[in-house]
Amino acid sequence: MTRQGYPVYDITGLADFQSDILVGPFAPYVGQHQKLHKAHRHSFYHLVYFTTGAGYHTIDFDRFEVQPFQLYAMVPGQVHRWDFNGEVDGYVLNFSPSFFHPFLLRSDYIDEFPFFQGQARQSVLAIPENMRAGVVDLFKEMITLTPSATVLNLDKLRVLALKLFLDLATLQEPAKPTPLSHNAVLLRNFRKLVEKHYADLRLPKDYAALLHVTPNYLNAVSSELLGQSAGAVIRDRVILEAKRLLVNPERSIAAIADMLNFKDNSYFSKFFKKYTHTTPEAFRKSMG
Repeated sequence: MTRQGYPVYDITGLADFQSDILVGPFAPYVGQHQKLHKAHRHSFYHLVYFTTGAGYHTIDFDRFEVQPFQLYAMVPGQVHRWDFNGEVDGYVLNFSPSFFHPFLLRSDYIDEFPFFQGQARQSVLAIPENMRAGVVDLFKEMITLTPSATVLNLDKLRVLALKLFLDLATLQEPAKPTPLSHNAVLLRNFRKLVEKHYADLRLPKDYAALLHVTPNYLNAVSSELLGQSAGAVIRDRVILEAKRLLVNPERSIAAIADMLNFKDNSYFSKFFKKYTHTTPEAFRKSMG
């Protein structure tokens, strides 16, 4: 168990032949790894494409109804659990954060795909009928390459996986694609900084200083591109981490407040209730 109260699974404990990637049919995978039904984290990227199945999937406390022809994409560190109803099948693809590093000049290339940005509601894709056969063919071709971890086969796997990601990205493209603007780059860098510093930097002005812009400008960009203020982006990330920590009953509320750099337990409780409309204690009980 981690300090957050969740098991963290590494790909080396799930892959059979090669520690950086696993790809195969989903039914045998989920049957072999029953522990994955309980809330847990991964240290790797995790994709599941359902061809049949029903039930629910919870990602970072957002609950989704599992349906055929859905694809779920998760990044390292997200908390999730499955709650299936009956038999399920499809395909699974796991790969380590370093899997593409020898192949791509930009180490952050994978993180630019919308479904790999750690936002739960962007990570669930409904695959349209005209794409389903192509998605299955890509998975099947990847499966044929996995028994032999030659350098050539690993490069083929990287190409096929990238083809899958690029095809999926077309489902989330804006109606009128435009070149990545200065504001889009600014927002991307802001979100990366929030992910790194949410526990110790709480004000938009702190991030604006790191990004060499004014707080007003950062707020305007965030509001325009995300529909929420820079302050709300920071608060949402703090709340998410608080929820993750609260699930561990062995960690006191006071200790969690301290981990998140609140001045005291009372201030943390007021902050949590203001933005979730429930107390930390009540939230913890609801997750029990």
